[in-house]
Amino acid sequence: MELRQLRYFVTLAEELHFGRAAAREHIVQSALSQQVQRLERELGVRLLDRSTHHVDLTPAGTVFLIEARQILDQVGRATQAARNAAASTPTLRVGIIDAAYDSMPQILRELQAGHPDLTIHQVEAGTREQYRQLADGRLDIGIGRASQTPPEIASELIRLDPLGVLIPDDHHLAAQAVVPVAALADELLLLGEESQTPELNQFVIELCRGVGFAPTIYEGTVESTRAAGDLVLQHRCVHCVPSSARASNRTGTTWRPLTEPVTHFPWSLLWREATPPPHLQAVIGSARQLAGRLGWLHPREPASPADAPTAISQGDDTL
Repeated sequence: MELRQLRYFVTLAEELHFGRAAAREHIVQSALSQQVQRLERELGVRLLDRSTHHVDLTPAGTVFLIEARQILDQVGRATQAARNAAASTPTLRVGIIDAAYDSMPQILRELQAGHPDLTIHQVEAGTREQYRQLADGRLDIGIGRASQTPPEIASELIRLDPLGVLIPDDHHLAAQAVVPVAALADELLLLGEESQTPELNQFVIELCRGVGFAPTIYEGTVESTRAAGDLVLQHRCVHCVPSSARASNRTGTTWRPLTEPVTHFPWSLLWREATPPPHLQAVIGSARQLAGRLGWLHPREPASPADAPTAISQGDDTL
């Protein structure tokens, strides 16, 4: 069954005259008659009673006319929707962990410079929630540590982000250029909100255990790095964050890179496993260009004592 056959039948049912119906469809009368006859043969029912002087709908034709009109109307709406979408400004839905982390904002600025007509919507969500929203189509691309990526999600490591500790300016560790991880054993350590940053929390805990101690965790949690800065400023705890969050540091607080070992948190782009459409390829391309220009995958190590190890922890991400 072809759409043109439905259209010819509807036109003929409205005109009840082969000549007028053929003229409306801009075809010859014989071609109209042939297409309607093919439709009847395919359906196995007679839709029209034909005589020398007039055409009438059969009972089957009357019922079929209602459904055929609905089909043609739906096709018309679908066609218009597709055309509207093609003519509208492309939209990108981007997942971010926290607006304070600057990796994705920098990528999006790079992207927007080359694609000024692209509309970007940012959605704050933890990596696990980003996985869910990517899988069901609510997000186009996200960012996080790709340590437990579901099979339907693709990832690409884009930044090795130096990990450090946020402390008050008058904290005894603030006088040091770098802070050994082992020095955190004597501190109350603030973690992020588990629903937002479970991967970073686990990363920090594993780091501490790797040098021989279980961290003492501050009982409260926060939903933003700015709120974490408030607690640090009050001398209630210290907070481990990557360098990408330093822009949100409160006045009166200091960020110091961790050493022994020098440690980097791995940020990856996340998207649905498939060939990325053009607008996602543009994001990935912008991220690669930015990473190359800023040395994100080859970060310089902070100044450290001569005997400090230079191991880099990359988590489970791969290039």
